[in-house]
Amino acid sequence: MEGFIYPNEGIIEWDLLIVIYPYITGLVAGAFVVSSLYHVFGLGRLKTVARFSLITALAFLLVTPLPLVVHLGRPERALEMFLTPNLTSAMSVFGYIWFFYLLILVAEVWLVFRQDIIRYARTAQGTRKTVFSVLSLGVLETTDESRSVDGKLIKVLAFIGIPVAFLLHGYVGFIFGAVKANPWWSTPLMPIIFLLSAIVSGIALLIVLYLVVSRIRRATVDHRCLHFMALWLGGFLSAAVVVEGLEVFSMLYEQEESWDIIYQLITRKIATSYFGIQFVLGSLLPLIVLGATALASIQERVKTGLIFIASSLVLIGVFAMRWNVVIGGQLISKSLRGFNDFVIPLWGLNGIITTAVIFALPFILLAVFTHFIPPWQEDGQKPERKPLGLRSSGLV
Repeated sequence: MEGFIYPNEGIIEWDLLIVIYPYITGLVAGAFVVSSLYHVFGLGRLKTVARFSLITALAFLLVTPLPLVVHLGRPERALEMFLTPNLTSAMSVFGYIWFFYLLILVAEVWLVFRQDIIRYARTAQGTRKTVFSVLSLGVLETTDESRSVDGKLIKVLAFIGIPVAFLLHGYVGFIFGAVKANPWWSTPLMPIIFLLSAIVSGIALLIVLYLVVSRIRRATVDHRCLHFMALWLGGFLSAAVVVEGLEVFSMLYEQEESWDIIYQLITRKIATSYFGIQFVLGSLLPLIVLGATALASIQERVKTGLIFIASSLVLIGVFAMRWNVVIGGQLISKSLRGFNDFVIPLWGLNGIITTAVIFALPFILLAVFTHFIPPWQEDGQKPERKPLGLRSSGLV
């Protein structure tokens, strides 16, 4: 602690769990956008990862509320949000947005994989056959007409899901932007910043996962798809950097009474994570690398490695952004004359170990999903013989 802070400001209430909550939520929104670019807007070059991005979004969406539930002193009271609704509370409304989005995503995943589910229900044996028979809802035959109807429904659900996905993550930025007492949070640009960084992190995650999974499966990388994702990543990353820069520039230009404490915050308290990690390592360097892969004449293998490195740096940079917003904002005293301190605990419900376990859960779910229904073949094609699964990933 330094300077003058009020006696009730000695504890940072929103800790590491609240940092990864918007981070995981953003990965959901970004992954869903990639899927929708194919299903709604017909960007055929994303066909290779369209189904994979959809189940990635589902795996992460299922884990999204967990950091909040664990953070509660009484986790069982989370259900009160549904039993005693308060529609004037932004935090309460999140539960309904999340549940509605979950229904859309589950329905879309079922429709996209319906042909595979029916095929496995007819050809599998034992427990696996029973599971897929239940998932098929008793329908084991398809026609050209039913496939056409499925395609139309997929497009409708993906179209509806886009604004819901944006609302899901824009709401997180709204929560922080609506805190008028905190000058680091209170800005109308906060929902836009969170939304853009969400799309950026989701695309970067898909690139990293696609390359890692292709390596595990010993499958050939679709470079046309990879370069297209890298192009979209560079575009959204450029927009995110500009908006984040405008946020600080507007504070600098207005020179309100809170600017002095904000200036000290970004130049001293969080200078390394803000300028060093968020902007230089996680934004500017990836932009340079992505630009080089798009414009320079480089060997395909080198391009792939550079895109992987750039995407990994983007994921680190977006996490740093979440840290700087959530933790950085709480370091500022309400007096605007001092700073609080925050030390990350290793153990406990709010510690690094718990956070790491929660963050690992969606990857485990994704491995389970891809084990039972490999997303690497399109409808009507034979399933590939080397799906990413529990055996190939060494989990069993």
